[in-house]
Amino acid sequence: MISAPDRHRAVELISEAVSAGARQRLACRELGLTERTLQRWRDAAGAVRTDARPSAVRAVPANKLSEAERAEVLRIVNGSRFASLPPTQIVPTLADEGCYVASESTMYRILREEQQLEHRGAARAPVKRPVPQHCAQAPNQLWCWDITYLPGPIQGMFFFLYLVMDVYSRKIVAHEVQAEECAEHAAALIERAVLRERMGGVPLVIHQDNGSPMKGSTFVAKLQELGLTASYSRPSVSDDNAYAESLFRTCKYRPDYQGAFPSLEQSRAWALSFESWYNHEHKHRNLKFVSPVQRHRGVDRSIFAKRLAVYEQARRRHPARWRGAVRDWSLPKVVWLNRPADDQLLGKAA
Repeated sequence: MISAPDRHRAVELISEAVSAGARQRLACRELGLTERTLQRWRDAAGAVRTDARPSAVRAVPANKLSEAERAEVLRIVNGSRFASLPPTQIVPTLADEGCYVASESTMYRILREEQQLEHRGAARAPVKRPVPQHCAQAPNQLWCWDITYLPGPIQGMFFFLYLVMDVYSRKIVAHEVQAEECAEHAAALIERAVLRERMGGVPLVIHQDNGSPMKGSTFVAKLQELGLTASYSRPSVSDDNAYAESLFRTCKYRPDYQGAFPSLEQSRAWALSFESWYNHEHKHRNLKFVSPVQRHRGVDRSIFAKRLAVYEQARRRHPARWRGAVRDWSLPKVVWLNRPADDQLLGKAA
Protein backbone atom coordinates (compact mmCIF):
# COMPACT_ATOMS: atom_id res chain seq x y z
CA MET A 1 0.00 0.00 0.00
CA ILE A 2 1.44 3.38 -1.05
CA SER A 3 1.52 5.95 1.72
CA ALA A 4 -0.29 9.28 1.42
CA PRO A 5 2.94 11.38 1.15
CA ASP A 6 4.23 9.11 -1.61
CA ARG A 7 0.92 9.41 -3.44
CA HIS A 8 1.01 13.24 -3.25
CA ARG A 9 4.63 13.27 -4.40
CA ALA A 10 3.88 10.98 -7.37
CA VAL A 11 0.97 13.16 -8.49
CA GLU A 12 3.15 16.28 -8.24
CA LEU A 13 5.93 14.72 -10.31
CA ILE A 14 3.51 13.59 -13.00
CA SER A 15 1.86 17.03 -13.11
CA GLU A 16 5.27 18.72 -13.47
CA ALA A 17 6.26 16.34 -16.27
CA VAL A 18 2.98 16.93 -18.14
CA SER A 19 3.36 20.70 -17.74
CA ALA A 20 6.84 20.41 -19.25
CA GLY A 21 5.43 18.69 -22.32
CA ALA A 22 5.67 15.00 -21.45
CA ARG A 23 2.85 12.59 -22.19
CA GLN A 24 0.91 11.58 -19.11
CA ARG A 25 1.00 7.89 -20.02
CA LEU A 26 4.78 7.89 -20.29
CA ALA A 27 5.19 9.89 -17.09
CA CYS A 28 3.02 7.37 -15.21
CA ARG A 29 5.02 4.49 -16.64
CA GLU A 30 8.27 5.96 -15.34
CA LEU A 31 6.87 5.74 -11.81
CA GLY A 32 5.44 2.28 -12.33
CA LEU A 33 1.84 3.49 -12.41
CA THR A 34 -1.02 3.44 -14.90
CA GLU A 35 -3.21 6.31 -16.01
CA ARG A 36 -6.17 4.54 -14.41
CA THR A 37 -4.39 4.62 -11.03
CA LEU A 38 -3.68 8.33 -11.44
CA GLN A 39 -7.34 8.90 -12.27
CA ARG A 40 -8.45 7.13 -9.09
CA TRP A 41 -6.04 9.17 -7.01
CA ARG A 42 -7.46 12.50 -8.23
CA ASP A 43 -10.86 14.00 -7.61
CA ALA A 44 -12.90 16.07 -10.06
CA ALA A 45 -10.89 19.20 -9.23
CA GLY A 46 -7.56 17.44 -9.78
CA ALA A 47 -6.63 17.31 -6.09
CA VAL A 48 -5.32 14.10 -4.51
CA ARG A 49 -8.03 12.06 -2.85
CA THR A 50 -7.68 10.93 0.74
CA ASP A 51 -6.87 7.23 1.03
CA ALA A 52 -9.84 5.78 2.92
CA ARG A 53 -8.67 2.18 2.84
CA PRO A 54 -6.85 2.13 6.22
CA SER A 55 -9.95 3.38 8.05
CA ALA A 56 -12.50 1.41 6.05
CA VAL A 57 -14.88 -0.79 8.02
CA ARG A 58 -14.92 -4.22 6.49
CA ALA A 59 -17.74 -6.61 7.18
CA VAL A 60 -16.92 -10.07 8.45
CA PRO A 61 -17.57 -12.65 5.69
CA ALA A 62 -20.79 -14.52 6.32
CA ASN A 63 -19.11 -17.86 5.57
CA LYS A 64 -16.20 -17.38 7.97
CA LEU A 65 -15.68 -20.18 10.49
CA SER A 66 -16.32 -19.34 14.10
CA GLU A 67 -13.55 -19.74 16.66
CA ALA A 68 -15.21 -22.94 17.90
CA GLU A 69 -15.35 -24.37 14.38
CA ARG A 70 -11.74 -23.41 13.76
CA ALA A 71 -10.68 -25.10 17.00
CA GLU A 72 -12.61 -28.21 15.94
CA VAL A 73 -10.72 -28.33 12.64
CA LEU A 74 -7.38 -28.14 14.47
CA ARG A 75 -8.49 -30.81 16.95
CA ILE A 76 -9.40 -33.19 14.12
CA VAL A 77 -6.33 -32.72 11.92
CA ASN A 78 -3.94 -32.94 14.90
CA GLY A 79 -5.65 -35.88 16.55
CA SER A 80 -3.96 -39.28 16.64
CA ARG A 81 -6.31 -40.60 13.97
CA PHE A 82 -5.55 -38.03 11.27
CA ALA A 83 -2.16 -36.63 12.34
CA SER A 84 -0.35 -38.40 9.49
CA LEU A 85 -2.94 -37.65 6.78
CA PRO A 86 -3.38 -34.57 4.57
CA PRO A 87 -6.73 -32.75 4.34
CA THR A 88 -7.36 -34.41 0.97
CA GLN A 89 -7.61 -37.72 2.86
CA ILE A 90 -9.32 -36.39 5.98
CA VAL A 91 -12.32 -34.71 4.33
CA PRO A 92 -13.46 -37.74 2.27
CA THR A 93 -13.02 -40.02 5.29
CA LEU A 94 -15.23 -37.80 7.43
CA ALA A 95 -17.76 -37.52 4.60
CA ASP A 96 -18.03 -41.33 4.45
CA GLU A 97 -18.90 -41.20 8.15
CA GLY A 98 -21.60 -38.57 7.57
CA CYS A 99 -19.53 -35.70 9.02
CA TYR A 100 -18.53 -32.41 7.36
CA VAL A 101 -16.40 -29.87 9.20
CA ALA A 102 -14.67 -27.83 6.46
CA SER A 103 -13.36 -28.16 2.93
CA GLU A 104 -9.84 -29.25 2.03
CA SER A 105 -8.84 -25.71 1.06
CA THR A 106 -10.13 -24.34 4.38
CA MET A 107 -8.19 -26.95 6.33
CA TYR A 108 -5.04 -26.14 4.35
CA ARG A 109 -5.55 -22.42 4.99
CA ILE A 110 -5.99 -22.94 8.75
CA LEU A 111 -2.91 -25.16 8.92
CA ARG A 112 -0.93 -22.55 6.99
CA GLU A 113 -2.05 -19.75 9.33
CA GLU A 114 -1.10 -21.87 12.35
CA GLN A 115 2.29 -22.67 10.75
CA GLN A 116 1.44 -26.36 10.78
CA LEU A 117 1.49 -26.89 7.03
CA GLU A 118 4.28 -29.44 7.01
CA HIS A 119 4.81 -32.85 5.49
CA ARG A 120 2.43 -35.27 7.19
CA GLY A 121 3.19 -38.97 7.42
CA ALA A 122 6.18 -41.27 7.84
CA ALA A 123 7.50 -40.85 4.28
CA ARG A 124 10.44 -38.53 3.85
CA ALA A 125 9.37 -35.07 2.78
CA PRO A 126 10.47 -33.99 -0.71
CA VAL A 127 13.66 -31.94 -0.74
CA LYS A 128 14.18 -29.13 -3.21
CA ARG A 129 17.70 -29.60 -4.49
CA PRO A 130 19.78 -26.69 -5.80
CA VAL A 131 20.43 -26.49 -9.52
CA PRO A 132 24.01 -27.59 -10.30
CA GLN A 133 25.72 -24.62 -11.93
CA HIS A 134 29.31 -24.72 -13.18
CA CYS A 135 31.28 -22.83 -15.78
CA ALA A 136 34.42 -23.58 -17.75
CA GLN A 137 36.74 -20.98 -19.23
CA ALA A 138 39.24 -23.45 -20.68
CA PRO A 139 39.54 -27.17 -21.41
CA ASN A 140 39.80 -29.65 -18.54
CA GLN A 141 37.96 -27.55 -16.01
CA LEU A 142 34.54 -29.22 -16.28
CA TRP A 143 33.79 -32.75 -17.42
CA CYS A 144 30.55 -34.67 -17.66
CA TRP A 145 29.98 -38.36 -18.20
CA ASP A 146 27.24 -40.96 -18.45
CA ILE A 147 26.48 -44.52 -19.54
CA THR A 148 24.21 -45.60 -22.39
CA TYR A 149 22.95 -48.94 -23.67
CA LEU A 150 24.21 -50.61 -26.84
CA PRO A 151 21.93 -53.48 -27.98
CA GLY A 152 23.63 -56.88 -27.98
CA PRO A 153 23.21 -59.93 -30.21
CA ILE A 154 19.90 -61.03 -28.65
CA GLN A 155 16.89 -59.16 -27.38
CA GLY A 156 17.29 -58.04 -23.78
CA MET A 157 21.10 -58.24 -23.85
CA PHE A 158 23.05 -54.98 -23.78
CA PHE A 159 26.58 -53.64 -23.72
CA PHE A 160 27.30 -50.43 -21.85
CA LEU A 161 29.08 -47.45 -23.41
CA TYR A 162 30.85 -45.17 -20.92
CA LEU A 163 31.63 -41.70 -22.30
CA VAL A 164 33.49 -38.84 -20.62
CA MET A 165 33.27 -35.41 -22.29
CA ASP A 166 34.99 -32.09 -21.71
CA VAL A 167 32.16 -29.55 -21.55
CA TYR A 168 34.25 -26.61 -22.80
CA SER A 169 35.56 -28.27 -25.97
CA ARG A 170 33.02 -31.14 -26.33
CA LYS A 171 35.96 -33.51 -26.74
CA ILE A 172 35.52 -37.14 -25.67
CA VAL A 173 38.39 -37.48 -23.21
CA ALA A 174 37.77 -41.18 -22.52
CA HIS A 175 35.41 -43.99 -23.39
CA GLU A 176 35.03 -47.73 -22.99
CA VAL A 177 32.43 -50.44 -23.61
CA GLN A 178 31.77 -53.02 -20.90
CA ALA A 179 29.45 -55.97 -20.51
CA GLU A 180 28.04 -54.49 -17.30
CA GLU A 181 27.75 -51.13 -15.58
CA CYS A 182 29.40 -50.79 -12.20
CA ALA A 183 31.32 -48.31 -10.08
CA GLU A 184 34.60 -50.19 -10.56
CA HIS A 185 34.59 -49.69 -14.34
CA ALA A 186 33.60 -46.04 -13.89
CA ALA A 187 36.45 -45.42 -11.42
CA ALA A 188 39.00 -47.00 -13.75
CA LEU A 189 37.71 -44.95 -16.70
CA ILE A 190 37.96 -41.64 -14.86
CA GLU A 191 41.45 -42.48 -13.67
CA ARG A 192 42.58 -43.24 -17.22
CA ALA A 193 41.01 -39.99 -18.44
CA VAL A 194 42.88 -37.98 -15.80
CA LEU A 195 46.18 -39.63 -16.74
CA ARG A 196 45.51 -39.22 -20.45
CA GLU A 197 44.85 -35.49 -20.08
CA ARG A 198 47.67 -35.08 -17.51
CA MET A 199 45.31 -33.61 -14.97
CA GLY A 200 47.03 -34.77 -11.79
CA GLY A 201 46.57 -32.16 -9.05
CA VAL A 202 44.60 -29.78 -11.31
CA PRO A 203 41.16 -28.60 -10.07
CA LEU A 204 38.44 -30.33 -12.06
CA VAL A 205 34.67 -30.67 -11.65
CA ILE A 206 33.10 -33.86 -12.99
CA HIS A 207 29.34 -33.89 -13.44
CA GLN A 208 27.13 -36.97 -13.59
CA ASP A 209 23.61 -38.15 -12.88
CA ASN A 210 22.45 -40.22 -9.90
CA GLY A 211 22.94 -43.75 -11.24
CA SER A 212 24.35 -46.47 -9.03
CA PRO A 213 27.80 -46.45 -10.73
CA MET A 214 28.04 -42.69 -10.06
CA LYS A 215 27.08 -43.08 -6.39
CA GLY A 216 29.07 -46.29 -5.75
CA SER A 217 31.60 -46.11 -2.94
CA THR A 218 34.44 -47.26 -5.24
CA PHE A 219 33.77 -44.45 -7.70
CA VAL A 220 33.33 -41.77 -5.02
CA ALA A 221 36.55 -42.87 -3.31
CA LYS A 222 38.42 -42.67 -6.63
CA LEU A 223 37.19 -39.09 -7.19
CA GLN A 224 38.44 -38.14 -3.74
CA GLU A 225 41.77 -39.85 -4.38
CA LEU A 226 42.21 -37.94 -7.64
CA GLY A 227 41.15 -34.63 -6.06
CA LEU A 228 38.12 -34.19 -8.34
CA THR A 229 34.99 -32.30 -7.33
CA ALA A 230 31.82 -34.34 -7.86
CA SER A 231 28.64 -32.72 -9.16
CA TYR A 232 25.31 -34.52 -9.49
CA SER A 233 22.13 -33.86 -11.45
CA ARG A 234 18.87 -33.33 -9.66
CA PRO A 235 16.81 -36.53 -9.45
CA SER A 236 14.67 -37.09 -12.57
CA VAL A 237 16.08 -33.98 -14.31
CA SER A 238 17.87 -35.18 -17.44
CA ASP A 239 18.54 -31.61 -18.60
CA ASP A 240 21.16 -31.25 -15.86
CA ASN A 241 23.37 -33.60 -17.88
CA ALA A 242 22.32 -32.33 -21.30
CA TYR A 243 25.84 -32.39 -22.79
CA ALA A 244 26.16 -36.13 -22.25
CA GLU A 245 22.62 -36.81 -23.49
CA SER A 246 23.31 -34.79 -26.65
CA LEU A 247 26.50 -36.78 -27.26
CA PHE A 248 24.58 -40.05 -27.00
CA ARG A 249 22.11 -38.83 -29.60
CA THR A 250 24.97 -37.95 -31.95
CA CYS A 251 26.55 -41.37 -31.64
CA LYS A 252 23.30 -43.32 -32.11
CA TYR A 253 22.26 -41.34 -35.20
CA ARG A 254 25.52 -41.94 -37.03
CA PRO A 255 25.06 -43.75 -40.37
CA ASP A 256 27.48 -46.50 -39.25
CA TYR A 257 25.62 -47.15 -35.98
CA GLN A 258 24.63 -50.79 -36.24
CA GLY A 259 21.70 -50.74 -33.85
CA ALA A 260 22.75 -54.15 -32.51
CA PHE A 261 26.26 -55.51 -32.02
CA PRO A 262 27.08 -59.23 -32.43
CA SER A 263 29.83 -59.16 -29.82
CA LEU A 264 31.53 -57.02 -27.21
CA GLU A 265 34.65 -56.75 -29.38
CA GLN A 266 32.69 -55.35 -32.31
CA SER A 267 30.95 -52.79 -30.11
CA ARG A 268 34.34 -51.69 -28.79
CA ALA A 269 35.72 -51.35 -32.32
CA TRP A 270 32.74 -49.22 -33.32
CA ALA A 271 33.07 -47.00 -30.22
CA LEU A 272 36.77 -46.45 -30.97
CA SER A 273 36.00 -45.38 -34.54
CA PHE A 274 33.21 -43.10 -33.31
CA GLU A 275 35.52 -41.34 -30.85
CA SER A 276 38.13 -40.80 -33.56
CA TRP A 277 35.55 -39.39 -35.98
CA TYR A 278 33.82 -37.23 -33.38
CA ASN A 279 36.98 -35.71 -31.92
CA HIS A 280 38.96 -35.12 -35.13
CA GLU A 281 36.56 -34.95 -38.08
CA HIS A 282 33.15 -33.85 -36.79
CA LYS A 283 32.56 -30.12 -37.32
CA HIS A 284 30.48 -29.38 -34.24
CA ARG A 285 27.55 -27.05 -34.78
CA ASN A 286 27.84 -25.53 -31.27
CA LEU A 287 31.57 -24.95 -31.83
CA LYS A 288 30.98 -22.85 -34.96
CA PHE A 289 31.90 -25.90 -37.04
CA VAL A 290 35.36 -26.72 -35.77
CA SER A 291 36.20 -30.14 -34.36
CA PRO A 292 36.31 -30.78 -30.59
CA VAL A 293 40.06 -31.47 -30.75
CA GLN A 294 40.67 -28.15 -32.50
CA ARG A 295 38.72 -26.39 -29.76
CA HIS A 296 40.48 -28.42 -27.06
CA ARG A 297 43.94 -27.53 -28.37
CA GLY A 298 43.09 -23.85 -28.90
CA VAL A 299 43.68 -23.80 -32.66
CA ASP A 300 40.05 -22.75 -33.24
CA ARG A 301 41.02 -19.09 -32.88
CA SER A 302 43.41 -19.20 -35.83
CA ILE A 303 40.79 -21.05 -37.88
CA PHE A 304 38.19 -18.41 -37.09
CA ALA A 305 40.64 -15.62 -37.96
CA LYS A 306 41.27 -17.25 -41.34
CA ARG A 307 37.54 -17.61 -41.99
CA LEU A 308 36.99 -13.98 -41.03
CA ALA A 309 39.64 -12.87 -43.50
CA VAL A 310 37.93 -14.87 -46.26
CA TYR A 311 34.58 -13.24 -45.48
CA GLU A 312 36.10 -9.73 -45.35
CA GLN A 313 37.74 -10.30 -48.72
CA ALA A 314 34.44 -11.49 -50.17
CA ARG A 315 32.68 -8.39 -48.86
CA ARG A 316 35.29 -6.10 -50.41
CA ARG A 317 34.77 -7.81 -53.78
CA HIS A 318 30.98 -7.49 -53.65
CA PRO A 319 30.01 -4.86 -51.04
CA ALA A 320 26.43 -4.65 -52.36
CA ARG A 321 25.79 -8.22 -51.24
CA TRP A 322 26.50 -7.44 -47.58
CA ARG A 323 24.03 -5.40 -45.56
CA GLY A 324 25.98 -5.38 -42.31
CA ALA A 325 28.90 -7.01 -40.58
CA VAL A 326 30.27 -10.34 -41.74
CA ARG A 327 29.49 -13.58 -39.96
CA ASP A 328 30.58 -13.75 -36.34
CA TRP A 329 33.27 -16.44 -36.20
CA SER A 330 33.86 -16.49 -32.46
CA LEU A 331 32.84 -18.60 -29.49
CA PRO A 332 31.88 -17.54 -25.98
CA LYS A 333 34.74 -17.39 -23.52
CA VAL A 334 32.70 -19.14 -20.83
CA VAL A 335 30.68 -22.34 -21.21
CA TRP A 336 28.02 -22.97 -18.58
CA LEU A 337 26.35 -26.04 -17.20
CA ASN A 338 22.91 -24.61 -16.30
CA ARG A 339 23.72 -20.97 -16.92
CA PRO A 340 22.24 -18.67 -14.25
CA ALA A 341 19.88 -15.85 -15.13
CA ASP A 342 21.46 -12.55 -16.13
CA ASP A 343 20.49 -10.85 -12.87
CA GLN A 344 22.18 -13.62 -10.89
CA LEU A 345 25.35 -13.22 -12.95
CA LEU A 346 25.32 -9.48 -12.28
CA GLY A 347 24.93 -10.17 -8.57
CA LYS A 348 27.93 -12.54 -8.58
CA ALA A 349 30.01 -10.01 -10.49
CA ALA A 350 29.17 -7.29 -7.96
